[in-house]
Amino acid sequence: MTPRAITIRLAEPRDAQAIAMMSRDFIEAGLGWKYDASRVMRAIRDRETLAVVACDAKPGAATRAAVNGFAIIEFGDERAHLVLLAVRPSHRRTGIGQRMLEWLVESARCAGIASIHLELRAGNEAARRFYRAMGFYETVLVPGYYRSGEGRKEGALRMLRVLRVPGPLPAAWRPPRLEDR
Repeated sequence: MTPRAITIRLAEPRDAQAIAMMSRDFIEAGLGWKYDASRVMRAIRDRETLAVVACDAKPGAATRAAVNGFAIIEFGDERAHLVLLAVRPSHRRTGIGQRMLEWLVESARCAGIASIHLELRAGNEAARRFYRAMGFYETVLVPGYYRSGEGRKEGALRMLRVLRVPGPLPAAWRPPRLEDR
């Protein structure tokens, strides 16, 4: 699998179920399932949230491309929160996660966002290495952040990537216009 064989695009309502199942299986395993299809659908439709999917290169007209990765980020005034990012185990280490995250970072920059924040399971060394390589740094360890249905608690590591100095945008900055695309 090469990165060129994958298309990154905006998530559509038809992707909600596949995203929800990947979240359940690859992110929320053992924690209880919060990002079911209806919650993912709300995220896809929310104007302050960006959801992208990584799919196999365009299949034939009669078939639908499989979702092999996804990411969801919520935008605030100056901060963005990377809510979820997952790649199927069979497609990991092929550049898909990097490409999706680069899309989100560039979108955040265009929106004037100062920083991107995220949490991950404290013991997830692979994710920790990935985010470090993508320019994030660790800020704090939060004991007991995640709770399983059985009452188990697991720590979270918060990470941050600074995109610009916080504060008002320079007077010369203008939001992108649709006509400029």
